[in-house]
This record gives sequence, C-alpha cells and structure tokens, in this order.
Amino acid sequence: MKNIIIDLKNSIITTIILGIILCGLYPLAVWGVGQALFSHQANGSLIIDKDGKTILGSELLGQNFTSDKYFNSRPSAAGTGYDATSSGGTNLGPTSQKLNDSIKAAVDAYRKQNNLAADASVPADAVTSSGSGLDPHISVQNAVLQTPRVAKARNLSPDQVAALVQKYTDGRDFGILGEPRVNVLKLNLALDGKL
Repeated sequence: MKNIIIDLKNSIITTIILGIILCGLYPLAVWGVGQALFSHQANGSLIIDKDGKTILGSELLGQNFTSDKYFNSRPSAAGTGYDATSSGGTNLGPTSQKLNDSIKAAVDAYRKQNNLAADASVPADAVTSSGSGLDPHISVQNAVLQTPRVAKARNLSPDQVAALVQKYTDGRDFGILGEPRVNVLKLNLALDGKL
C-alpha cells in the first residue's frame, strides 16, 4: 500500500512538472523566439496601409478581385472563395470531366477578359486553384498577360503597371527554390495607392 501511495505521489508530481514545462514554459519560449526573430511572420504577415492604421490583409492569403482595374488572383476552391475556414483544393483528378470542363471555361473567360487570341497560351495558375485555395501569388507570366487590361482600366501606361508588377514580384526562395511570383494583394493595393 505504501508503494502505491509513493507511485501515485510521484505520478502527480511528474504530471504537474511536465504540465508546467510543456503547457507553459515551452509555448512561452516558442512565442518569445517567434516575436524576437520573426515578428512580422509570427503575427500573420499583415499588410498595413501607408498611414500605419488599417490592416488591409495578409501577404499569405489570397483575396478575390473581379474588376478589370485589378489583377485577378489564382482561382480558389476554398469554400465560397478564399475562405480560410474552408481551405482546400477541388480534389478532382486529371481524368475528371468536371475538372476539364471548368478549366476549359476558365481558359475561355481568361482569354476574353484579357483580350487574348482564341489560341493564346494561358498560364496554368490562371485557371486552376492551388492545393489550399488561398494562394496569394500568381506567376509572372500571368501578371504580364493581365497588365494591358489593368493599365487600360486605370488609364495608365502598360510600362507604369509593369513597373509595379516588377516591384511586387518575389524571387525564388533562397535564390533557387520555386519560381518568381507576384503577390496579387500587395500589387492591387499599390495600384490603389494604399501602400
């Protein structure tokens, strides 16, 4: 009986110590390191207006833009579109007729919206959603094809818009991973003069 009480006491003490370490000290240390070394990322990579008062969005989450004066984001399959609570792709495979039909319709709509020839090549990211449905980036090729439409809608020269595209193009990660990409939200906010 004495051994059971000692074992029970040791178990309770161990549980309390581990609870303090794993539920208190460790999360506090991770939070502190995140705030000290990666404050912007740890706080959601928020984009704040040039006055520093209003949160306009996050660099990490796409948003829906439909007006001709904006660059279009990559299509989203997350909920009703860019819904972070319903993140996910379509889960349709390459043999899915539904996927093929939706891509064909998206290609036709993209060509029409951007005044492209009926046989013009369309970037894949312009007509397919990402795995999360929340991707904030488009390819540089996609942005270049949309530039004349946006420039015309804003009464700007294509060179002015192309300069902004270049400014908001992120390079390859670590200089070698992935492809250069354009952050659509930051680009559109810059076009509106909010950045």
